[in-house]
Amino acid sequence: MDRADVCVLLPTYNEAETIAEVVDGYRNAGFTDVLVIDGDSDDDTRTVAADHGAEIVVQSGTGKGQAVREAVIEYVDAPYVLLADADATYRPDDADAMLAPLEEGYDHVVGDRFADMRPGAMTFLNRVGNRIVNRAFTLIHGDDYGDILSGYRAFTRRSFERMTLTADGFGIETEMSVECTKKGIPTAVVPVTYHPRPNGSDTNLRPFRDGGIIFLELYRRAKTNNPLFYFGSAGAISGFVGLLLAAYVGYEWFIAFPRRSHEVIAVGAALAIIFGVQLLIFGVLSDMIASFHRELLNRIDEVADAAGVEDHGSRRERPRERLGDA
Repeated sequence: MDRADVCVLLPTYNEAETIAEVVDGYRNAGFTDVLVIDGDSDDDTRTVAADHGAEIVVQSGTGKGQAVREAVIEYVDAPYVLLADADATYRPDDADAMLAPLEEGYDHVVGDRFADMRPGAMTFLNRVGNRIVNRAFTLIHGDDYGDILSGYRAFTRRSFERMTLTADGFGIETEMSVECTKKGIPTAVVPVTYHPRPNGSDTNLRPFRDGGIIFLELYRRAKTNNPLFYFGSAGAISGFVGLLLAAYVGYEWFIAFPRRSHEVIAVGAALAIIFGVQLLIFGVLSDMIASFHRELLNRIDEVADAAGVEDHGSRRERPRERLGDA
């Protein structure tokens, strides 16, 4: 693949300790289009990146997700994007392997960190959390991408524009994975090496807070991608609670002595069971509608591809350097 057709996109926030190494690594690998979109860092991230040949844009909002959306939609002109973190945990040497599937017809590539994770690269808690998230993703959405939280990705700009992305923070990787499944975007998984963060480089990830956001995003996205799971799981919980309450009422009336009646609990049990059954039925109907909707979208895409329709939208002219007040 021609390096001129690839934009290396590096979202940053206070990465002055590592950004020079990362930018140099990709430029030495032959990538001339290295774009740093910075979250208004209060250290020297932008200055260091510009000194090492990267183009700088200060994002208009906050969070990694917002940065990626803004950069790709408004500033990236290349047909291919190589997305990486700026903390020197990913190797520029893996870039060729990440981009190769795009030449083979895939539209999205996920770098699997677990294939070669170096000692100390991830805490035990984070490793367990990542495994749980990946299992939950496979259960809810049906596909196994190995490492849906990986920040090392390659994709076509056109496929990115098909995605509906709203997360502003670290949920962006989860959203992209869900959208690949939902929109039927051909996705490949490539093994990559994952290194520990260098000394002096602080992570912006908060495991419990961001983990909770990721789980909520997985479940929220199931509403349109797997409505049977979304409504069915809530219905199953409601029905199970109703059955437990009904069993308690039955025990107190038929078995316990002296016999006691619990009219209010009995009514609550009946309502919970009925509500659970209704949610399950609604989930089945929603799943049918979602299936028809996906089929319709696929047909529209096929017709658009056959007609050669391509709409990338308008883009801002990317400034060579926009260092703001740095």
